[in-house]
Amino acid sequence: MYLGCIADDFTGATDLANNLVRSGMRVVQTIGIPTEPPPADADAVVIALKTRTIVPDAAVAESLQAGRWLRANGARQVYFKVCSTFDSTDEGNIGPVTEALMDELGANFVPVCPAFPENQRTIFNGYLFVGNGLLSESSMRNHPLTPMHDPNLVRVMQRQCKRQVGLIDHRTVHAGSGAVKERIDLLRQSGTELAIVDATSDEDLLIMGRAFAGVQLLVAGSGVALGLPQNFGIAPSSQSSQLPAARGHKAIVSGSCSVASNEQVATFKARGYASFAIHPLRAAKGEDLVGACLEWAKSRLGNEPILIYATAEPQAVKETQAILGVQAAGELTEHILSSIAAGLVAQGVGQLVVAGGETSGACVKALGVTSMRIGPQIDPGVPWCHTGENTAAPQGLHIALKSGNFGTSDFFTKAFGVLA
Repeated sequence: MYLGCIADDFTGATDLANNLVRSGMRVVQTIGIPTEPPPADADAVVIALKTRTIVPDAAVAESLQAGRWLRANGARQVYFKVCSTFDSTDEGNIGPVTEALMDELGANFVPVCPAFPENQRTIFNGYLFVGNGLLSESSMRNHPLTPMHDPNLVRVMQRQCKRQVGLIDHRTVHAGSGAVKERIDLLRQSGTELAIVDATSDEDLLIMGRAFAGVQLLVAGSGVALGLPQNFGIAPSSQSSQLPAARGHKAIVSGSCSVASNEQVATFKARGYASFAIHPLRAAKGEDLVGACLEWAKSRLGNEPILIYATAEPQAVKETQAILGVQAAGELTEHILSSIAAGLVAQGVGQLVVAGGETSGACVKALGVTSMRIGPQIDPGVPWCHTGENTAAPQGLHIALKSGNFGTSDFFTKAFGVLA
């Protein structure tokens, strides 16, 4: 294993794995910390955790356990994958997990770069932009769990860390990997042990990939992964993304309430496909939405995909949270959607798209998925995966775990064409 990765949510894990596959690596993603050694042909292992929004102490403990497994199984470099919008609070969990991994690995300097220009996440002078606007002006300012109001990542990271946080700016990156290495040495000598790294293009990611060849630990979104396989003599290959032939019915389960997911639901419905809306408040009053949905699906599963969604506009989400509580509303929705996903697979669904990080985590656990092979990309950051035999599906399940903000408006319809 060349590269060992720890992701703080499930869709982020597949996002990272997707970029590694695009660059030629054979990648296995595990759901939770593995109990067995990795496959002999895996160039990289991505351990998908659900630590982004849990209490910092628990996030640190799980991440350390994952890091120890990776190191024990020969990982030459460790990659802590965080969201491209740096989702976190002033308490963590990015900073606390990073510093704990630094202590565990003996790392004396860590670059931090959540940028992914291909998905319109760029960093300039330490400020994170989403599209043409600052992070604080994006839809992330209204995120129900981790609202992001400060676009300056040096400040955000410093509030979470005991170590000094610096900056490797765009001028240094544009000067090449040698200049980045020199800047790292200067920062380290001055007592700075972490640094936000600017990136405004994919070429910047390739430059920093070369510069990070000797770094023990790095913290990044999925973008930096594009530049790492070259350090191990690996080049892009179509064979790295090959999966078994697709089988079974097609379905989508969407719990994300992001702007992108709302557009994707609206586009799917506007094209005349069948859909079923989940309203958590009705379930809280005792209505069996799982049973009702699965009964609805029986006569509709066939050649065309169907959609089950709890996706809603931010105001509707806030109203539900005000009645049920933020945590209770989220847990109820995840339970309903994951139970439906398991029921759909039992009814013959073999191609399943899941939208939303929390929803994806709940669904793969309900399906009993413990690991996945990473396949072809649907949209930047979202690949198809195959579970093999470690799920309830008789011949394995093709599944795509989509981060809420990723994908074009027609994602739900075009995804299945990638497997055709």
